[in-house]
Formats: sequence, C-alpha cells, structure tokens
Amino acid sequence: MKKRCLIFATVLIATTIVSGQESVPFIIIENPGGATLGYSPASGIKIITKDKLAFKDLNKNGKLDPYEDWRLPAETRAMDLAERMSVEQIAGLMLYSAHQAIPAPPAGLGGGTYNGKPLQESGANLWDLTDAQKKFLKEDNLRHVLITTVQHPEAAAKWNNAMQAYVEGSGLGIPGNTSSDPRHSANSNAEFNAGAGGAISLWPRELGLAASFDPGLIRTFGQIASAEYRALGITTALSPQIDLGSEPRWYRISMTFGEGSQLVTDIARAYVDGFQTSEGTYEIKDGWGFHSVNAMVKHWPGGGPEEGGRDGHWAFGKFAVYPGSNFDEHLKPFAEGAFKLNGKTKEASAVMPYYTISYNQATDGTNYGNGFSRYVITDLLRNQYNYDGVVCTDWGVTADEGATPDLFAGKPWGVESLSIAERHYRVIQAGADQFGGNNDKGPVIEAYRMGVKELGKSAMRKRFEQSAVRLLKNIFRLGLFENPYLDPQETTRIVGNPEFMKAGYEAQLKSIVLLKNKEKTLPVTQKQTVFIPKIYKPASRNWWGIWTEPTLDYPVNIETVKRYYNVTTQPDQADFALVFVSSPQSENGGYSLSDRKKGGNGYVPISLQYSPYTATEAREHSIAAGDPVVDPTVTDRSYKNKSTRTANANDLDVLLKTKEMMTDKPVIAIVDVSNPMLFNEFEKDMSAIIVHFGSTTQAILDIVSGKHEPSGLLPFQMPATMATVELQDEDVSYDLECHKDAEGHIYDFGYGLNWQGVIKDARTARYKPAR
Repeated sequence: MKKRCLIFATVLIATTIVSGQESVPFIIIENPGGATLGYSPASGIKIITKDKLAFKDLNKNGKLDPYEDWRLPAETRAMDLAERMSVEQIAGLMLYSAHQAIPAPPAGLGGGTYNGKPLQESGANLWDLTDAQKKFLKEDNLRHVLITTVQHPEAAAKWNNAMQAYVEGSGLGIPGNTSSDPRHSANSNAEFNAGAGGAISLWPRELGLAASFDPGLIRTFGQIASAEYRALGITTALSPQIDLGSEPRWYRISMTFGEGSQLVTDIARAYVDGFQTSEGTYEIKDGWGFHSVNAMVKHWPGGGPEEGGRDGHWAFGKFAVYPGSNFDEHLKPFAEGAFKLNGKTKEASAVMPYYTISYNQATDGTNYGNGFSRYVITDLLRNQYNYDGVVCTDWGVTADEGATPDLFAGKPWGVESLSIAERHYRVIQAGADQFGGNNDKGPVIEAYRMGVKELGKSAMRKRFEQSAVRLLKNIFRLGLFENPYLDPQETTRIVGNPEFMKAGYEAQLKSIVLLKNKEKTLPVTQKQTVFIPKIYKPASRNWWGIWTEPTLDYPVNIETVKRYYNVTTQPDQADFALVFVSSPQSENGGYSLSDRKKGGNGYVPISLQYSPYTATEAREHSIAAGDPVVDPTVTDRSYKNKSTRTANANDLDVLLKTKEMMTDKPVIAIVDVSNPMLFNEFEKDMSAIIVHFGSTTQAILDIVSGKHEPSGLLPFQMPATMATVELQDEDVSYDLECHKDAEGHIYDFGYGLNWQGVIKDARTARYKPAR
C-alpha cells in the first residue's frame, strides 16, 4: 500500500510504503536534486526543513547538526558525530556481531529466541528481531551485524527494515551496517533456466572465478553481487579473500583466488571496484553511493603460508611461516590491488587481519596474532602503506581458546595469557578499530579505562574517536543515514533476477577446466547412454564441530543428466561413464587428539592423495611451535614419518572400480576441486578429466555435451607426489613438481585444454610465469 502526500513547506513528496500489515512502515521524502530520506514514524524522529530541503533530526534536538546535513562531506559528518558520541556509544560502534541467521534457529550457529521462545512457538514473524539482537543493538550500542542464512530475499528486506527502525530512534540515530561472507556459490543441483530467476545469482567459488583468468568477469560479479547485497540490506562484504594460495594443503585455499600474485592482484582490484563503485544517479560522491558495498579485504598480511597447511582457526594452525623469505609477495594483492583501485573509491574501505602469527616477521621482535600486532597493523599497514580505512579483527580473537588445540573456540594467538579485556586493549594499541564476533561492549570499555590509566583521558578519547570516524565514514558514504530502508517488492525483483542468473551461469561455464581429453573423448555430443556410480560420503565434522550423517547416493541430480543422456545403472549397457568425485579431504586438519593421548605431539600430515599417506619427507623439526596455555610441553610440531588418511578415500575406489566395470569404454572423471591434489592414483585410467570449483551439474554437462567449449585454466599447480608437497616452501608459489599425464601434459598453473588442445592466449601470456 502506498500513500502520497505533499509537504507544502518544502515542496517535497512523502510516501508511506507498507508491504503487508506485519511489516515496518516507513516514510520516504524526496528532496528535489538532493538526498532521498527514509524514516520510520515509530522511531520518533522528526524532519527539519532548511533552505526548502528536508533533513532527519536524528538526535531529536530540534536543530540541524552537521552530521545530519547530507550536503556535507562524509568525513566532516563523521568527525562531528564522533565528537558527540559517548565512550559507551563508540565502544558499541567498535563491535561486530557474531553470526546471525534470519530467522534464528532454536540452537546452534546463529541460534536465538523471540520473547524467550523458539520462533515456531513465539508467534513472531520470520523477520522479527531476536531477543539477543534487541539487546546488543540497544544495550551494547552495536551497529555492525553479520548475517548468514536468510529464509528468502523478502524476509531479509523486512528484517533490515525492522532492525533499522529499532536503532533509528535510539541515541544519535546511527543506522545499522549489515555484512555477509560470500553467499553466491552455486549448488551442484541448482539449475539455470533462461528467463527464470532464483533466490540469488549463482556463481562458481572464488577459485572458479580465478580459473576464468578474467578480472573483467570478476568486476562484473562485484557489480551484480553488490546490487543483490544492497537489495538484501547488506552494506559490507567480508570479502574478497586475497590471500595467496601458496600452501597447497591449506583448506582455505578453496576460498582464495589461487597462487598467482599477479592474477590475484588484478582480481582483488576488479572485485573491490565492482563492489564499491556506484555510478550515474546512484553515486553520492567519489564513487560511493546507493549501489556501493564496503569491501573488507582479507586477510592481511596474507594467511596463506600456514605451516604444514594447518589453519589458524585452531590453535594447531596458529603459525604462518616463511621458509622462502617471501613475505612481501603476499602483500602485493593488497598494496598493488585492493589499495590501488581503478575506480573513484580508490581503496578497499576495510581490512581484516588473519588469526595467524606471521612468525618472526615483526621487526619489533614480537610474535603476536596479526590482529594484536602493532608492527603488522600500524607500522606496516598504516604507516608503510598509508592505509587509514577500517581494520576489523577476525572473529573471536579476543575470546579464550579451547581446552585442547583441536577445539573451535577463541583465537588469542600470541596473547593467550592476557585477560579478555587486556586483549581488547592490545588490539586497540595495535591500531585496529573493530572486534569481529563480539556482541558485548563491556570488554571494550574496560580496555578504554586501561588506556586512560596508561595514556590519560584525552589521549584515549582521541584514539576512540579516530576509530569512530573510520567506522562512521563507511556508513555515511553509502547513504544509510539518509535512507536505510528497503521496499521488499523491489528486493524480490532485483535479487536473483534472470539477467543476474544468466551472468552467474556463464561464469560457471568459464570456470570449468578440461585437464585431459584422450583421443578427443569429449565432447559427447549425441544422446548416448551413461553410467553414473553412487558415491558414499562418510560422517564428517565441519569447522563448527557439527557432525553430518553418512550417505550413499548419486552425487548429481539424475533428472538433470537425463536431459542430456540416457541413464543406466548397468555399466555393460552404457556407452560411457561419468564419475563425480571431490578432491581428497583431510580427516583431521593436521592434528590428532588421539595421537596426543598416545604420547605423540598431536601433529599429523595433511594429505592431498586418496590413498593412506606416510610423511617420510616431512621436516625433521617444525619451524614454529608453542601452546603456552593448553599444551606448553609441545615445542616441536613435526609429523615426520606419521601416517594419515583422507575422509573420502572411497572416491578413488569408485574411479578405479568404474574403469574396471567399463572395460575399454570411456570413463570421464568430474572432480570438484577445493585444494591441489594428486592425479597419479587414477589419471592414466581416465579417458578425460574435468575439474570444477563449485559449478552446477548443468554447467558441467553443457561442457561434456559440447554445448559450450571449456576455457578455464588452473589457478594453482597440481603436485606430482606428496614428496614435492612436503619439500616446497609454504610461502612460495610455483615451487611444486607438477603432475605429467599420459598425454604428456603438465598440470601447471595456467594450464587447461579446449577442444583444439592446450590453451595459449592473452591470459596465459599475462599470467603464466615463464619457466
């Protein structure tokens, strides 16, 4: 329902938009040639008119203050507002919430209640605020919210409106800044139908975007993703992850853009430009505007070189090491990419340091987690690279670690012995502005008091205002102070619209890499009969510690396959076979509590092969070690001569058994790749091999059937053996001996086939290093 009325004093149009009786009403005021205002009548704020223009009286003092004047520069407004804020309000602004789901489940990640009850028992709407959200928004003054799953786009828009109306009438009227981790990855069973929309546009994972070797495509992704984000109420992207994937065993390499520093640098620039830039009537100033989404690049100064591939989310992976003295190479995607944009916004508006200790890299002699390191944040990022944007810690760095190194808990690496409040103070001293995953202002205020005691009230107040200005600029520049509200119907129209879906699907096609094509097995253009084996997936535990049930099922939607080929369950009746598997998955992440209980140090290898693996070539002694609180007796993390298995070792059996059943008929391996992997266990038995990085079955079959020609290139090397993996340096790219297949092709960075043979084009000329 829409109502239109005329405000004669300012000759403006006001519109009340109500999308169903249960949603939050808000008023829209259009300033001729100026900002469009949106506010909720329930917030209690009034409109001030000056020079025949309308402004929101956010602090309800009856006059136009500089921060309320949309004609002024964002920096001027931010400085004025920071001066007006209490310490408690700034402390709340420095918080970034834990993960929030819309609606909240009754328990687990993002869990919450509504009036003390689970959603299903409360009578609340899907988009209502939870009890915890109301508390941290009102009592803790939190304004930065990280959301995860949303029921559907309309629910996200309505939740945004409910949240913005709730905070608009509180204190100084600072709007919420909602963020998200990447949310556009394709599901294998999703389908693209030309002209049809979806819940959100579907793209390959980051490695898949990188496999296109096309920064222009990544910029287009940023433009589309930012439009969908803004329609959902998301105004900060906790991305891109521009760590160099120089360590092949690191499981988060799957979220990077690969190991090539020049490629990652160009992608970082394109990605951030796409997300942050508003153009035409959507621009407010300097490229910022109503289509802009703040990009929080991560993870400074590069989280890729984890010793042994172990990840910093756990105590067993707290160290990044540099045996190749290649620290500076990991800075390039930031310094030469995200901080040197082609667009008018000039640089990424926020940076997230990684959990890791960049071992022995700080010139001040300290070994603190990056979020606690003054060298990493102030000396290097702020002073050497002149970065004055927001620095936000990764999630949970100030919380206490678990009782054993394998527990997913706090990550206070290097400052384990400090109290929670002392860790907050150390982060502030280091030069950071914000605490990821903290809903409670209490420790921030305690840190402020510590600073007052050490430095004096004036100095500490100045330091808090410095962070407040940085944080507020990122809200002002997006126009949120003027109008943070969404029309749910417009949200539904924008998110996952046919144009965006088509672009995502085309990107999936460009991300698929053909590695092997013996005797031109592909494409299979005629409607032949295909055999597809079922895949057993054992029970596994995700990084939140939640176990999944084992399954035995088809790895793809068979109904989708039937649109391309006849499907049989009998190999002897098939013309060819398609075997869908995943790259080898580590079952323990590099640490085994059972090994520790048996008297070992707990550290075990991470394998990139399906078969059982014994690390005979591993380091005699680890480069770094130390768990001063939970396991102080372990001073060496070496796993030499220890053995490990992969969780999906059965995938190899399926590949080889299928070849045995198909005898001399073609077997085509389709591998969903998340890490570099060994192909020497099965490659010679395959007629063709396709790898992808999160593409739909439909996109893969469009390649297999010849509807589209493959054009993707490998974003990292594929190792020949595990020995070369053990002997490479974690911080150095391109230092593996690569797999050479039966056709004589080497699976190196930048390698890929099309129907004619090995791809050599402008992309390989620019990005493939000379050998």
